[in-house]
Amino acid sequence: MAAKNALAEIRQDLESHVGEKVWIKANRGRRKTIIREGVLENTYPYHFLVKLDSQKHPVRVISVSYADVLTQTVELSIGKPNSEMVSTN
Repeated sequence: MAAKNALAEIRQDLESHVGEKVWIKANRGRRKTIIREGVLENTYPYHFLVKLDSQKHPVRVISVSYADVLTQTVELSIGKPNSEMVSTN
């Protein structure tokens, strides 16, 4: 039950930032991470969408689950990137 409340809290926090710039750092395994900048486009019950700049990235929209944020598979920074995000590529 605590995990369900945590997911709801993450969703509520993100709903107030729709339309703002976000930075996403995703762990792809075996020392592979990607860092992307985009705009928080929308939130849904189980995931949220981040719209990327179509000129920089071939993929235009990334879908991220709240569970990935909770388990820290995906790190999310709103506004400016964390110094830890930028220093690791």
